[in-house]
Amino acid sequence: MNENRRDFLKKGATAIAATPLLSGVTASNLFADEVKKGVVKNGETLTAAHWGMLKVTTKNGIAVKSEPIQKTSEIYNPLQHYTPDMIYKSRIKHTMVRKSYLENPDSPKPELRGIDEWVEVPYEEAIKLVAKELKKTRAQKGLQSVFAGSYGWKSSGNVHNSIILLHRFMNLSGGFVGSLGDYSTGASQIIMPHVVGSIEVYEQQTSWPVVLENSKVVVIWGANPLATLRIAWTATDEQGFKYFEELKNKKDIKVIVIDPIRSETAQYFDKAQWIAPVPNTDTAMMLGMMHYLYESGKYDKEFIENYTYGFDKFLPYLLGKTDNTPKNLEWASKICGIDKDTLKELADTFVSNRTMLMSGWGMQRAHHGEQPHWAMVTLAAMIGQIGLPGGGFGLSYHYSNGGAPTCKGAVIGGVNSASVGKFNEKGEFIGTDTGEFDKHGRFVAKAAAVAGTGQSWLQKATDYAFPVARIADALLHPGKVIDHDGKKITYPDIDFIYWVGGNPLVHHQDTNTNLKAWRKPRTVVVHEAYWTPTAKMADIVFPVTTEYERNDITMTGDYSNMNIVPMKQVVEKYREAKDDYQIFTDLCKAYAKNLVVAYTDNGKDEFDWIKEYYDAAYAQVKAIPELVSDMKPFEEFWNENKPVTFASSQDSDNWVRLGEFREDPVLNALGTPSGLIEIYSDTIEKMGYDDCKAHPTWFEPIEWLGMKDKPAKYHMISSHPTDRLHSQLSQTSLREKYAIANREPVWINENDAKELGVKTGDLVCVFNARGEVLAGAYVTKNIKEGVVKLAEGAWYDGFDSGICKNGSANVLTIDIPTSKLANGNISHTALVNIRKYQGDETPKLTAFSEPKFSK
Repeated sequence: MNENRRDFLKKGATAIAATPLLSGVTASNLFADEVKKGVVKNGETLTAAHWGMLKVTTKNGIAVKSEPIQKTSEIYNPLQHYTPDMIYKSRIKHTMVRKSYLENPDSPKPELRGIDEWVEVPYEEAIKLVAKELKKTRAQKGLQSVFAGSYGWKSSGNVHNSIILLHRFMNLSGGFVGSLGDYSTGASQIIMPHVVGSIEVYEQQTSWPVVLENSKVVVIWGANPLATLRIAWTATDEQGFKYFEELKNKKDIKVIVIDPIRSETAQYFDKAQWIAPVPNTDTAMMLGMMHYLYESGKYDKEFIENYTYGFDKFLPYLLGKTDNTPKNLEWASKICGIDKDTLKELADTFVSNRTMLMSGWGMQRAHHGEQPHWAMVTLAAMIGQIGLPGGGFGLSYHYSNGGAPTCKGAVIGGVNSASVGKFNEKGEFIGTDTGEFDKHGRFVAKAAAVAGTGQSWLQKATDYAFPVARIADALLHPGKVIDHDGKKITYPDIDFIYWVGGNPLVHHQDTNTNLKAWRKPRTVVVHEAYWTPTAKMADIVFPVTTEYERNDITMTGDYSNMNIVPMKQVVEKYREAKDDYQIFTDLCKAYAKNLVVAYTDNGKDEFDWIKEYYDAAYAQVKAIPELVSDMKPFEEFWNENKPVTFASSQDSDNWVRLGEFREDPVLNALGTPSGLIEIYSDTIEKMGYDDCKAHPTWFEPIEWLGMKDKPAKYHMISSHPTDRLHSQLSQTSLREKYAIANREPVWINENDAKELGVKTGDLVCVFNARGEVLAGAYVTKNIKEGVVKLAEGAWYDGFDSGICKNGSANVLTIDIPTSKLANGNISHTALVNIRKYQGDETPKLTAFSEPKFSK
């Protein structure tokens, strides 16, 4: 510890409180003699993003090129080559406040959000304004009027985790309302604990080496891993690409792709069998196969008897005794659009070969989305291969390289969300239930200050929360009571939104209703690097740094934990952009005396946190003598600018999901009430929900191709984009490679296109009762007739017209819950119409332009 650091701690809280607002916490003085700091003006710097470890080249302090530092396969990842655009395009240059809000924060005309003018204000004034209005809101309406449930794919990095940093500030300053779950797996992460006793969707999968050695059939069901494995929650290790490449080269493994879209993955496996069911009918399809396996006696009776609960209670429904409708092949075929002979052949193939069912998440982002994965587990149980090498099911092979063997090494920690602060009668911060000031003025936390590296929105950050996919409903209907997983939740009356690390105006369903909802609260504060639709819908916007303008640390491989990566600052901070950590540090100073001491853990800067987390991991490694690692002391690690790499073990290479359970279901019982796989849930039965029964059930979706009196003709699938991470990278020049008619492309079956009089390159209107978007037609045979694909994530561009000129799919999706059980989103349940655009003049695209500024 150097003298500057020692002096700082001696002065403690009094010194921090006396510092000017802008002094904050900087990295200019600590470890100066030990760590090489500053940016490389001309050369190469190692950093990382969700799309992998990157080498960024700078010239005269400007980033000019980025490329991966490792290649595990021949599969190309285009996301890795557009870092310069992520630094310089569509950036917010100054701290901005919406004109009407600045004129009168008490009556700020929230109906003008998105169309009002903006005023540039000094950063210090904006900090004071936010602190004042946040205090006012809490004083007038209570802590449950403040929403900080930010959810989204925030930047990589364990220190500058914007969502956790926000929650830390909100908790320490008094508390907030948060959110439950996520948009990706909203239904499955609630139903799976009832079925198999764990969340499952973010759990490690049976090891890929085991699959490649033992599986004879691999079913890629509703997933497009060649697109989704381009990214990871931390930073991708790209192991998934390598394993799917090996799978393609395995001549003795049959690959089956079940998807209404012949995706990039299906095309990559050009010899694979492609089966295209009617969207949202996977549950019926599986039930038909289950009925056949039962009636033919081909199912595994021993597995059902020894490892599952409630099959006997499920059978009356499967056989039609409860509703006079046997769920046989004929019944299933009429619903899913796959002929009964194909369904029979599939069932026979599954049960007579070692089969791994690899499911995506799209099927559960649908009305009654709890059912498909429950049905898949039940089908896998009847096949009887769960817990055997290469058999069973997996819900995460398409995400963050699930199945890549876990390495034996250390894991980097991260900042935690802290406990709720306490204040005295003078409004001064005096501590929390888990921390207090000592006699030297230092804040001493009783709880560990390290959080895990998993999905931050799944970490418990507050006692007040509602399902994340119900945010618009909550804003529009305060006081409404909803059911959720056996509990009752009352929506709070939200009057202050603080959002960081996400783009909810794009990722939430039914955009036009969402716009109305976001115009309800009095105050909306946003941290954002770019002029996204969410930034344009705020009242106060702080321009923040990208991950390339600050120092941080992360790991690669959410499941493998393969590398520890130094995320070194590549370029100087853009214009007035500041780190989220700096902004919240300054807010602490403006909000209450002494608060900043707790927030910064006695004045730590980014390098203090980085070194602390690295040193803790280094200690883990040194405590295990037999562990082979190239890990070095922090100063050497940072100065060398190279990742630390760990290796997998024989145990992890051979790991089989639920293998221990199969070996001994008593000793290794699951986390369900019975300890077994629950085909029938007594817990759910007691909830009495009409839209989620006690066993896998086929429910007709609110909109689908098999319904009577369809409100529109085509089923729209809003899949994960191939060339973005949701809305990230949307503004980069990568868009020039996929946009059609300068819009988001919409896939249309060639027969449907002929009927519509549409050809590739045409500008088309995609519309329904919820809204309308413009898109570029892409005519193809690689999509089922009657189905269209419009990838989610395109920036909304309809503030001036009401029609999204950029093809944002969520303008067209439905905002109702999957069911009372999970309240997930149903983004894949939507019917639309299409017509060729007939206007004389093509509307100008403004999605990536700056908003109007006040003169």
